[in-house]
Amino acid sequence: MKYAFSTLGIPGRTVAETASLAAEHGFDGVELRAHAEEPLHPGTPAADRAAAVRTFAAAGITILTVAGYAKVAAAGEDDPVLAELLSLVVLAADLGAAFVRVFPGGGHLAEREADAHAVRRLSAAAPFAERHGVRILLETHDSHRTGAATARVLDRVGHPAAGALWDVLHPWLGGESPEDSRQALAGHLGYVQVKDVASATELTPLALGAGVLPLAEAVAAVPPDGWLCWEYEKRWYPDAAELPGQLTRGREHLAALAGRAGPTV
Repeated sequence: MKYAFSTLGIPGRTVAETASLAAEHGFDGVELRAHAEEPLHPGTPAADRAAAVRTFAAAGITILTVAGYAKVAAAGEDDPVLAELLSLVVLAADLGAAFVRVFPGGGHLAEREADAHAVRRLSAAAPFAERHGVRILLETHDSHRTGAATARVLDRVGHPAAGALWDVLHPWLGGESPEDSRQALAGHLGYVQVKDVASATELTPLALGAGVLPLAEAVAAVPPDGWLCWEYEKRWYPDAAELPGQLTRGREHLAALAGRAGPTV
């Protein structure tokens, strides 16, 4: 099992600080939030991208994912969504990241219409992603929060460069069991994103294992060579405890759930 954390949990950190944190606390990789307020995003110059690759490589840290904000099921014209998608794919390829994260974002559209948008756009972008050695992952989120809803889209896309990112929170909020999520996403799963919260109505991030999410069941679905990524949403909950002091303990908790001891730090 390999372990990553999302830079959503460490807002304001530089590339060098992020790489150092990951290495110091025994993580294998990072999920990079690709927003304009972050150091790396689709507008980042080529020289800065190359410098980031060198920084992470020197620290022995994999850039797992470019976590973008494209909404593939949203209402509106296809061209702006596809342009955003392709720019995220190019960024991921430049950084050596295996994945691009996207959201559904179907809002209050009828299921059939939201699905059609997502299928059409992912089908258009997937061959481009494949040529760049990148896989686009549709996160279980918002309008398609369950594994079943996400798989409904991906089954129709039917392309290996389009897959799923299983965020354990959202299927749980949607009333889907981890076993049902696992079965629905079989064949589509890129990796699993973990977190913990106190309840369905109190979503302030907690240390892993301190809340109510079914983490053990989700971790059990990850293959031995798969990735687990801790998304600690500090960016949206500024009063939450700082993430860096929790990183080693969080990784060790995941390793224990995976049935093995974590690496020595």
